[in-house]
Amino acid sequence: MPAARLHDGAALDVTVLDGPHADAPTVLLPVSTRLVDGPQAEAARAWGADPNLGHALASGLVEAGYRVLAADYEGHLAEHPKPTTLTADAVAADLVAVADAAGTERFAYYGYSWLALAGLQLALRTDRLTGLAMGGYPPLGGPYEAMLTVTRAAHDLAVAHRDAPPPATGAAPEPGDWDSVEMTASPEQTRQYVTLYESLRGFDDRASLGLDVPRLAFVGEDDDITYGPGWGDVEVVIAGAVRSHRGELETHGWRVETMPGRDHLSAMRAEAVLPLLVPWLDSRPVLGRAGVVMRPLPRPAVCPPGRPS
Repeated sequence: MPAARLHDGAALDVTVLDGPHADAPTVLLPVSTRLVDGPQAEAARAWGADPNLGHALASGLVEAGYRVLAADYEGHLAEHPKPTTLTADAVAADLVAVADAAGTERFAYYGYSWLALAGLQLALRTDRLTGLAMGGYPPLGGPYEAMLTVTRAAHDLAVAHRDAPPPATGAAPEPGDWDSVEMTASPEQTRQYVTLYESLRGFDDRASLGLDVPRLAFVGEDDDITYGPGWGDVEVVIAGAVRSHRGELETHGWRVETMPGRDHLSAMRAEAVLPLLVPWLDSRPVLGRAGVVMRPLPRPAVCPPGRPS
């Protein structure tokens, strides 16, 4: 199994699932393909998530004729947090390292939620992508300031609970009830996401309109998340941002889809994603040229007027 060398020198295992043909186009998925069972899986299902999402996505793409590169980037960050170095530049470099470890020059990328944000940062820094698919995070009007507030609140809670005993098992969680989440992450785990969103302060996501690769963005129709007092009293507007900017995104070449009746968790499930992702991959042209140059990201001092912060 190849291993990517990340920005801090750490190794991340890369799983390569070959397609049916030697020249099958490649899709990079920054997720685990490991099958999970037992209490960990049941806890995920109780919350409304699919514990085996990565496996289902990768299997579906291989069956559709694609080669898949998969790496459990989020799981690696949980086990080996990078509290001071997880900037947008570092994340993009890490994703390029995954492709390099597999000897892959050209690849499409799909990520969901903050991993969709990571894909946008990747696309702005390299010309090796053949396509970018973002789920659960708006390419334009993204909730960067709101997420900075949420991640700072999460870090404050993690610091406060550093020496607290493990939470007692209570009532089953209500899917989508973010205020019911117990803080079990360490300060180091939460601080790395503060670092990420701090690195994106002042980022003008109108840069997403200038990308020259095929692009897909999708969200659940009900994917706007309200956090209570413990998380900063903020609303993370995801579906609303996509609705507001849909016309502009489509004018600039984005394919935009909303999923009726789905929220942030249900819109990420394989049975919702694959019917959008596979036909889009099948129909997209391959634009741009192969290369290894990491492009610098323009960072204006202020956000344009009227743009959600």
